[in-house]
Amino acid sequence: MLIPVLQFVAGFVALFYGGDILVKGSASLAARFGMSPLVIGLTIVAFGTSAPEFAVSLSAASRNATDISIGNVVGSNIANIGLILGISALIKPMKVESKIIRYYLPPVLLITFLLSFFLVNRQISRPEGIIFCVLLLAYIALTFWDARSEKAGVVAEFDAATPAATTVPWLQVGSIVAGLVLLVFGGKILVDACVEIATMIGVSQAIIGLTIVAVGTSLPELTTSLIAALRGYGDMAIGNVIGSNLFNILAILGITAIYKPLNATGVGLVDTGVMVLLTALMAVFLVTGRHFARLEGGILLLVYTAYTLWLVI
Repeated sequence: MLIPVLQFVAGFVALFYGGDILVKGSASLAARFGMSPLVIGLTIVAFGTSAPEFAVSLSAASRNATDISIGNVVGSNIANIGLILGISALIKPMKVESKIIRYYLPPVLLITFLLSFFLVNRQISRPEGIIFCVLLLAYIALTFWDARSEKAGVVAEFDAATPAATTVPWLQVGSIVAGLVLLVFGGKILVDACVEIATMIGVSQAIIGLTIVAVGTSLPELTTSLIAALRGYGDMAIGNVIGSNLFNILAILGITAIYKPLNATGVGLVDTGVMVLLTALMAVFLVTGRHFARLEGGILLLVYTAYTLWLVI
């Protein structure tokens, strides 16, 4: 039992640092090519913090552990809103000024509904994966388009929260390569450990994916959003969660399902229902008040806690 646990911990460490290095290298390289801080924050940083989920899901699919692939994404989206936004708002209420973030609330809700609909038959097919990838390209294109008319104050906020560009190009490329290597390595040993631990303790792979793996791979989002919230960058904190949830569904499940159709026998209606509920609550809180108050953060955290207790008891 000790060796799988050590593998499990080593995998998380590799994923965390791999994702961090990848985000910094990619954001720095994007800034060198003139990409705006707002676009970097809503795409590269948000997507980069989901890199651990991508590594785990792809590695799990290659091992035929597709319950971990889907459970990881569904669980991460639940944790991003219930745990990360909940804790961030409890620590410091967050204002939202960006019209882009408000505009993307309906799409993230609709795409979450779409994932739930696809999972009614407990699988995601290759055509459904293609649909997700097409929607991903549309999201990126709209982000570039809408960023041109965003408020100067919001752009400055993302500029302050975006990793600074290094003047040495080879360091940028080297960071990206090193991050990818750590992600691939971490994803492989983590999935191997999860499969072995699930078998030894007699729980389903989906439960492992929905809980421990989901929270562990969401650590980059937690770090980014907490730091942004503490600095008063509410748009960055919430934009990171929305972007990460969109990337988790559209890119991770899209690409993984194209590579290999996914079966999700262990992910049920309660799991997808909680994901939809938390996404809807997030949208309602932001639309009605354009901010996250402590009470609203507490509600999100309460829903997440109740769901997690339901899973493990």
